[in-house]
Amino acid sequence: MGINKIKRQSVMKALKVKLFADGAEKAGMLEMYKNPLISGFTTNPTLMKKAGITDYKAFALDILSVIKDRPISFEVFSDDFNEMERQAMDIASWGPNVNVKIPVTNTKAESCYTLVENLSKKGVKLNITAMMTVEQVKHILEPLSKGPGGYVSVFAGRIADAGIDPVPVMTEVVRLLKDHSHIELIWASPRELFNIVQADQIGCHIITATNDILKKLPTLGKDLTEFSLETVKMFYNDATAAGFKI
Repeated sequence: MGINKIKRQSVMKALKVKLFADGAEKAGMLEMYKNPLISGFTTNPTLMKKAGITDYKAFALDILSVIKDRPISFEVFSDDFNEMERQAMDIASWGPNVNVKIPVTNTKAESCYTLVENLSKKGVKLNITAMMTVEQVKHILEPLSKGPGGYVSVFAGRIADAGIDPVPVMTEVVRLLKDHSHIELIWASPRELFNIVQADQIGCHIITATNDILKKLPTLGKDLTEFSLETVKMFYNDATAAGFKI
């Protein structure tokens, strides 16, 4: 085994942040399930729609028939809090490894505080999603802490899309959670592999990423001179294979 490969493996083993796979395609989820580096899974209605899922519950139960020993989050999709609660209780019954994703507000910007409090008191493990500010996390910590806890998903990638550095936000949330050992921060919507390094550096508990990002994990710690030469060879080989002439 080459010294560079050993170095890259050491870099991956040194990561403390847990890796979750984010997706809704069965083949891709089961591929990641075979990877011991993947500690859990997340999905959402948008990813399911993109994957062509038409029967939400059937898809979830099919996945859960295989993935039984790692946490997986499924989201409610109503805009009415009473219906959200009904859906949440149903989803929670699908398996002991299920976390129910609750959006931080409904589409009317009404807080999910009371819903989270009710579900927490009923013992439902939750994943509060679509958050982007420290204030949102502070608001939801009180009701979330009244039950078994779960996750707060802060969409760092979308914060960055707004032209704002997400690292200070994520760092502050990590600090807030020091007094809540049963609640973990998920770095959501990463845009590149380096986000995993950033999440690890600030002590973020979890980062959830799509398969295309997770498949780049072997490049962590790669020698840049070697990486440069591989890129040159790629351009040359592709140009040759295409039969380009000038």
